[in-house]
Amino acid sequence: MERKRSKPIRTLVAFVALAMIAIPSSALASSHREAPLISQDPAADNTDLYAFVSPDRPDMVTIVANYIPLEEPAGGPNFSNFDPNVRYEIKIDNNGDGVADVTYRFKFSTSIQNPNTFLYNTGPITSLTSATFNYRQTYTVTKIRSNTSMLLNKSGQTLRVPPANIGPRSTPHYGDLAATAVYQVKQGVNVFAGPRDDPFFVDLGSIFDLGGLRPFNAAHVLPLSTQPGVDGVGGFNTHSIAIQVPIGQLTSNGLVPTSSDDPHAVIGIWASASRQTTRVLNANGTISNSGAWQQVSRLGNPLINEVIIPVGHKDYWNAQQPKNDSQFAQYYLNPELAGLVNFLYPTLPDTRTTNRQDLVAILLTGLPLPGGHNLTFTGTTKADELRLNVAIPPCTADDPADVTGQCNRLGVLGGDLAGFPNGRRLTDDVTDIELRAVADGYGSFVNSIFGDLTPNHTPNNLVGDGVNGNDMPFMTTFPYVAIPNQGYEHSHHAVGSTNTGLLQ
Repeated sequence: MERKRSKPIRTLVAFVALAMIAIPSSALASSHREAPLISQDPAADNTDLYAFVSPDRPDMVTIVANYIPLEEPAGGPNFSNFDPNVRYEIKIDNNGDGVADVTYRFKFSTSIQNPNTFLYNTGPITSLTSATFNYRQTYTVTKIRSNTSMLLNKSGQTLRVPPANIGPRSTPHYGDLAATAVYQVKQGVNVFAGPRDDPFFVDLGSIFDLGGLRPFNAAHVLPLSTQPGVDGVGGFNTHSIAIQVPIGQLTSNGLVPTSSDDPHAVIGIWASASRQTTRVLNANGTISNSGAWQQVSRLGNPLINEVIIPVGHKDYWNAQQPKNDSQFAQYYLNPELAGLVNFLYPTLPDTRTTNRQDLVAILLTGLPLPGGHNLTFTGTTKADELRLNVAIPPCTADDPADVTGQCNRLGVLGGDLAGFPNGRRLTDDVTDIELRAVADGYGSFVNSIFGDLTPNHTPNNLVGDGVNGNDMPFMTTFPYVAIPNQGYEHSHHAVGSTNTGLLQ
């Protein structure tokens, strides 16, 4: 005989069922498998976007766009690769109208050296042109500005993608090998494209378990014992497209601003992937593509299409341009996630669920600062772009630029103006930042910007998943993203924090 659930439990199950529809299987995984259609097309799935003033080259901006979510390092013999039928693009809006003024287009080609073997490599790969490297990819970079296209590959230059990090026999000295895939192209631009460790860090396992946060397990409506966070993305790889550009090539006037209040100092950035509209599967095992190019994935700010946009609009959102994002403003003003925080964590102070002008400012228009100064404000056009003030210098480990005396993983919430939402560094803990923002848990610095708009509830300002850093150390030079995990020896789900307290 089936036991009937009590009314509170039935209500919980019904509410959480709706919540899981609103937060699909990739929620809080930045943009990994975030929408129904793109989850079936990993090669075109733009998983993360980063943009920052380069810490070792403050005259340059580095942009990293990642594609292909949750790559298993041992996933051979057909390891993940860029798709030659996808148009990968990084776009810059430098006048605040939500339209790309500068575009960098990456197009890939594949060549198989020996089609009569199933092997990815037939021996150790010691260089990018080793005869044993069977499955090779090369690419071109085209800059588009003012409807003028320029191929950035130098004359006779072949840009090569490094192989997967297979193991000690196949890819010995992988770091040295991959370093040879960093190229300087025309106009002093540096580029890299290839497999990397996925730099995103988040406790997927707990969040997917009815919105759990291990450090806050005791406060959940279905409580568990408090635990440290576990990095669900740890040990997985992705494919990075990284570009490092002199600042003057990205601003609207072609100059390098020296003041953060310079009207030319803030640029908006997003990445996209597009496919042709017609795809034909041929009887000989090949695919033919034709028709106009259609955007199938885009990403500006992290986590937007996951936890802000409803599931019925996610694929449509992916196909839209930032200039049209005012149509989605209602989901920022009245975020469903805020209601979930209230329901799942009833002992926390109530989070506002309506008229969230603070979220609109942070994510759609950029932030002005008190006294007429600027952080990332680009005007009244509502557009999902990762905004970067290129006149704010990078924070370094010994830089007293923030309230703690060191660079802060919480970025602006921690008083570090060089971090998210002023661009996004690899080390920025965007999961904790956006959870706290949605839950009215701002730090004192952001509270001073918005005043009464940000109640700064405690302990909402301590909410987090307990995963506070990446599983692998980042590089100190371009492309900065860590080398990919090795197929022969790797592990998943490393503990992300040794501190189980709420202060982490």
